Amino acid sequence: MALSFHDVITSKYLLLTTFTKDGRPKPTPIWGVPEGDRLLVITDDGSWKTKRINNTPRVTIARSGSLGKPRSEPVEGIARVLPKSETRRVYNAVLKRYWYHAWWFYAHSIVRGGIDKVHIGLEIEPSGIDA
Repeated sequence: MALSFHDVITSKYLLLTTFTKDGRPKPTPIWGVPEGDRLLVITDDGSWKTKRINNTPRVTIARSGSLGKPRSEPVEGIARVLPKSETRRVYNAVLKRYWYHAWWFYAHSIVRGGIDKVHIGLEIEPSGIDA
């Protein structure tokens, strides 16, 4: 039985696949926080995944191990880069869910220039295909 978008996003570890302009898949292990029927993700501002999402918002999400090995079939989603004003809220949600990594994650952000300067939030919704 195929998993729904909601089933996948409740997994602790996820594999996000973004797509290049010519359609090549680029998988990346991520941390995510379910919020209703959406998934919130924090990433580096200006990362390749944000550039790909701005060009092609289609993504897939799969359950994965902590290092990104897929543990389910992927589900389709639509991603968008959130405004900078949402960064702190998404960052705090990720810290709350992954509290056991929080000290390292927070310290790393501060050393790199501050939470709001180096990070950006992403929002991923079901595409309607696998919802």
